[in-house]
Formats: sequence, C-alpha cells, structure tokens
Amino acid sequence: MALFKPDKVGKSLRKKGIPEGLWTKCAECGHIIFNKALEENLKVCPKCGYHFTLGAPERIESLLDKKTFSEIDIALTSLDPLEFKGPKTYKEKLVQDKKKTGLTEACVTGYGKIDSRDVLFGVTDSRFIMGSMGSVVGEKLTRLFEKALAETLPVIIVSGSGGGARMYEGMLSLMQMAKTSAACSRLKEAGGLFISVLTDPTMAGVMASYASLGDVVIAEPRALIGFTGPRVIEQTIRQKLPEGFQKSEFLLEHGLIDIVVHRKELKSTLSHVLGYLCPHAGRKKRKNGSGNA
Repeated sequence: MALFKPDKVGKSLRKKGIPEGLWTKCAECGHIIFNKALEENLKVCPKCGYHFTLGAPERIESLLDKKTFSEIDIALTSLDPLEFKGPKTYKEKLVQDKKKTGLTEACVTGYGKIDSRDVLFGVTDSRFIMGSMGSVVGEKLTRLFEKALAETLPVIIVSGSGGGARMYEGMLSLMQMAKTSAACSRLKEAGGLFISVLTDPTMAGVMASYASLGDVVIAEPRALIGFTGPRVIEQTIRQKLPEGFQKSEFLLEHGLIDIVVHRKELKSTLSHVLGYLCPHAGRKKRKNGSGNA
C-alpha cells in the first residue's frame, strides 16, 4: 500500500467525467494537481509551494533512510481516565482515529538513520485527534528523550499539532507539558542534541512545551505556529494582527525559530545539522534490545 493517499476531487471535476481520486485541488492557490505528481513532489504544490499535511508514515518515509526505522513503545495506548462524554465519547474518538490513520496514537517514535547517522526520531500526526498531546504522547516523547540521554543519540521530533493538550484527559494531559519539558532539559544539561521541526499547524500546549525547546528549531514554509490561533487573539484584543502573524516566516524574522526549510530540503538540512553539531555521534552499532521494536 502506498503511504501517500490521494485526496478526493471536488464535484466540479467529477461532473467533467474525470475519475475520482486522480487529482487534488491546492487549498492555497486552487491549482489542480495530478496526485502522482503531488506525491513525487512530497505533497508540495508545484505552482505556489503550499505544503500539504503529511501523516507520520509519510514523514518517516521522506526523512529517514529506507528501511531503517524501528518503532518503539508500540504497545502504549490511551485509556479514558475521565470517562469523557460528548457528541462522541473519548473511547469512540480513539477507535475512530485508530481506524482512520492505522496508528495506535498521535505520536510515533523509534530509531532510524539520516544519511547513515543513527537518530532517535519522533513524529506527531495531526490526523489523530489533531495530533494533541495526551498521556501516551507525553510518555512516548519523554521516553525518547530518556533513551537519547542513556544512549548518547541525537533526537529529532517533527511536530504537527493543532490540538495542543488533549482536553479528553484534562489535567493529566496538561501535565505532559511539564514532563516532556523536564526530560528535554535533562538531555540538554548532559550535552545532548534535540532538533525540533515545526509543521503546519504546531499550536497550544505542544508549542508551549517541548516543541519550542529544540537546540535547533526548524519550520516548514508558511506553517501556523503559536499558542492561541490568530482569530481568537484578534477577537480578544480587538485589534488587527500584523500580516503573516504566527506564520513561520514571521516567527523567523522575530527570532522564535532558527530557519525555514522547504520540505524537499529538510532531510539534507537535518543531515548537515547533525554533521555540524554531533559529527562523531550516531555511527556505532546498536543492539536491538529496545524491547518494543
């Protein structure tokens, strides 16, 4: 099965007799793109450069060397501590998104290689309850930092969370902000390397914790990055925000992030950063004793 799943075409295309599932309309410029060409371009619009959302499997495929990813902590899955009920219960949401994404949680972690360098790699998937950070996501990322500390490996985490802390778990979810930040701090104190990659969107509790704490913070072009969304801020302060507020280019200009990198250049950029900041790390043989790989 291909990792890049084509989006559905609109009614206007179907009326013209074009088979469904062959084309995608760019959300930014409206350009109609042949899905095969879109996949080959890493889901970036060839006309305007709009970066479509990638799922966790697609991120792994595009950034890590082929067949080097070994997932860890696969068995960790969310419970329902508050017995949350709404239009849908939390348990129903979990079942629904597991089926939709093929993932067990909004975060995938494991070992991998970038240009033959060993790294510990994590990625959140916005298709799974908006990539929000509940107890399991926080635990997986904390364990990733702890493994990096124990094994002297660099950590790369690709974040894409429009949900921040997961409301279905209440205070237990909010606690993950402190837990992941503390684990990241311990790694930094020991001289470890953490590279944080921000994608559209990276918001709320995720951005207010580990995602903003990278030694190097990289963002994709035009990614929405911040705590509260611009619409809410405008309604609260009753003022018009500056053009491009909370977009990655605006944040680069104001010093919150280090570099904005096109998706096609992201793997090579990560490789260069690893080469500069930990040139001797990540090339030793590792025993396959992670337990869950």
